[in-house]
Amino acid sequence: MIKVINPANGEMIRTYTQTSPEEVMEIIEQSQQAFEEWRSVEFPQRAGLMKNAATYLRDNSERYAVMMAEEMGKPIKGGRSEVEKCAWLCDFYAEKAEGFLSPEIIETDATKSYVTFKPLGVVLAVMPWNFPFWQVIRFAAPALMAGNAGVLKHASNVPGSALVLEEIFREAGFPKNIFRTLLIGSKQVDSVIENPLIKAVTLTGSTPAGKAVSSKAGEMLKPTVLELGGSDPYIILEDANLKNAVAACVTSRLINSGQSCIAAKRFIVVESIKDKFESLFTEEMRARKMGDPMDETTDIGPQARFDLRDELHQQVSSSIDKGANCLLGGKIPDMPGAFYPATVLTDVQDGMPAYNEELFGPVASIIPVRDEAEAIKVANDSIFGLGAAVFTEDIAKGERIAANEIEAGSCFVNTFVKSDPRLPFGGIKESGYGRELSSYGIREFVNIKTVFVK
Repeated sequence: MIKVINPANGEMIRTYTQTSPEEVMEIIEQSQQAFEEWRSVEFPQRAGLMKNAATYLRDNSERYAVMMAEEMGKPIKGGRSEVEKCAWLCDFYAEKAEGFLSPEIIETDATKSYVTFKPLGVVLAVMPWNFPFWQVIRFAAPALMAGNAGVLKHASNVPGSALVLEEIFREAGFPKNIFRTLLIGSKQVDSVIENPLIKAVTLTGSTPAGKAVSSKAGEMLKPTVLELGGSDPYIILEDANLKNAVAACVTSRLINSGQSCIAAKRFIVVESIKDKFESLFTEEMRARKMGDPMDETTDIGPQARFDLRDELHQQVSSSIDKGANCLLGGKIPDMPGAFYPATVLTDVQDGMPAYNEELFGPVASIIPVRDEAEAIKVANDSIFGLGAAVFTEDIAKGERIAANEIEAGSCFVNTFVKSDPRLPFGGIKESGYGRELSSYGIREFVNIKTVFVK
C-alpha cells in the first residue's frame, strides 16, 4: 500500500495499491503490443494526438496544480506554470518531430545511401517527484512522437500524478497501452529493466539512483539517458549589474521551493562586491513568502518530505559548524509541515556540505573569490556539471566563460538557467549523460539506421 502524505501539514491524503509483479509483466506485454501498431502510425496522426494532449493539459491545469500542491507541496502558481510548460512541449514535438526524424541523405558510392531514425520499443522512465508532470512529459512527448511506447515508474510520493499522466495520453486518443504507469517501489526497478521487452531506460533523479539504474541497464546492454543532481555555480563578476544579478539568482535558487536540479546553488562572488551582493541578496531572499502552497502569494512551499527537510537542515548545520556564517534562516520553523526557510550561508569553503554537496532546498551558498580566474576554478570544483551562469556587463567575456571555461551541460549569461524545448538539456560528470529536448532528445531512443542501396 502506498500512502501519500501532504507535506504542508503531515496529514495522509489517500492510499494506492501497488502494482503486483504479475500486473507489471502484463502491462509491459500490453505496451509491447501497442508499440507494434503505433510504430507504423504516420507522423501527422501522431502529431494530432499530441496536440490533443496539450489541450487536455491546459483544460485540466487547475486540477493538476492542486494535485501537485497536495502530493509534494509545490506552490499552486508554480504548478500551473509547470502544466503550461508541459503543453508547450507537446505542441513543440507535435510540430517538429517529423522534421527531426526525417531521413538524412548521405552521398557515397551507393546508388542511394541514407540514415533513418526508427523507434526502439518500450522505454522505461524512472522519474522524480520535484516536477512530477514536466519530468515525465519531457521524456514521453518525444518518445511517443518517435514511435516508442512508454512505461513510467514515478516517485512513490506522487502516485496520483503518475496515474493522471497515463490518463492524459489515454484521453488524448493515444492507443490504450502506449503509455502506462507502474506503481512500484525502487526495489522492483531492476526486474523491470531485466524484462527483454524493455529496450531502453531514462532516469531523472539523484546521482546514486542514476548509478544503480545505469549499472543494471548496462548489464543488460540497454541504452540509458540520465539527468541527475546538480550544484549549479553562478559566477558574479565585479562588473555585473547587481540588481539584475540578484533578481535572477534569488529566482533561480527558490524555484520549486529550492527543489530543482538546475536551481542556482553556489554563488561565487568576487570579493570586491561581496558585501553589496550579500546585502541585496539577503534582503531579496527575506522578502520571499513561505507558507501554504495553496496560497496564491506563496513563494516557498514545504519541502516534499519530512526526511528531505531534515537532511537539508543537517547539511546547513554541519556547514555552520565548519565555519560558514548564516545570514538568514538556518532553523526549522515551529509550525506544522515540512517547511524550511529561505537560508543564506556565506564564507562557504571547501570541506563544507554547502560547498561540496547538492543542497536540495531554499539554501544559498555564497563563496567569495579573488578574481575571475579563481571564480572559474571554484565553479568547476564540483562532481556535478548540470547548469551554470555568469553575470557580467562585458557580454563578450561572459560568452567566452560560458562557452569555453565552465564545465556544464548548459551555461547562461546574465540570466538564470532553465530548460527550453528548443534547446538540448542534460549534464556531464555526475550530473549524468545524454540529452533531452530539441532534436537531440528525440534521437536518444531511436535506432539510427544506415541504409545502403547499390
